[in-house]
Amino acid sequence: MKWKGRQKSSNVEDRRGMGGKSVAGIGGGFGIVVVLIVMFLGGNPSDVLNGLGSNDITDNGSYEETDQEKELAQFVSVVLGDTERVWSEEFRKQGLEYKEPTLVLYTGSVDSACGTAGSSVGPFYCPGDMKLYIDLSFYQELQDEYQAPGDFAMAYVIAHEVGHHIQTLLGTSRKEMPDRSKVSEKEYNKASVRLELQADYLAGVWAHHAQGENLLEEGDLEEALSAASGVGDDTIQKKARGYVVPDSFTHGTSEQRKRWFNKGFQSGDMNGGNTFKASNL
Repeated sequence: MKWKGRQKSSNVEDRRGMGGKSVAGIGGGFGIVVVLIVMFLGGNPSDVLNGLGSNDITDNGSYEETDQEKELAQFVSVVLGDTERVWSEEFRKQGLEYKEPTLVLYTGSVDSACGTAGSSVGPFYCPGDMKLYIDLSFYQELQDEYQAPGDFAMAYVIAHEVGHHIQTLLGTSRKEMPDRSKVSEKEYNKASVRLELQADYLAGVWAHHAQGENLLEEGDLEEALSAASGVGDDTIQKKARGYVVPDSFTHGTSEQRKRWFNKGFQSGDMNGGNTFKASNL
């Protein structure tokens, strides 16, 4: 992706080295939206996050940024700026105003309006403060654990989380996610899959416009598709257990995540990804 020397977003909050309360992770894959779902159902997201592990304060000590981390921080800031430009214009076309989210960089663990999370949670979006949270060490994990190297794989991560922000602004999450107490776990998970696949679609829409601005380089699309595939529920479960349990899927299969991202990439239409009404996911 062509990003060096380009304008960075001003909506980046650097909390690296500040620490937070240490908790255990809440599952494989990135874009975890358990806290989002709980919030929209009237619960307290902090009950989910803070209840997952130790409440001891993590002492990260003094933080010293490496050259690689500095470049990564600059990269995600440029990508966030690109999403701001694209989505501001797309919302304007709909007669709406786009409210820009904030990207929080952290190390180890972090406190948010949705509670406290450790880096094992992976990048996540909190609707309570409209912020994206990312420990940049995840990108090494993306390369090593999910076999998804490349800068556009990293851009996909940002764009996916911004997709959740768009769902918040449009009221999609509140409208479409069922009351957890009124449906079975199986039905609830199905709704979660549709929410995640729509965020993948919206990430693809952003990538479509990035391509239109001649920002993509050869191999970028393949990098994003590799990332989408690497974090599919079936792929993650096979690695962890050796088998899959489809009723427990919350994000979608590798094939589904790739397909919905590619749908958004091909269409560029923010209104074309209604996964909640799609008969075939």
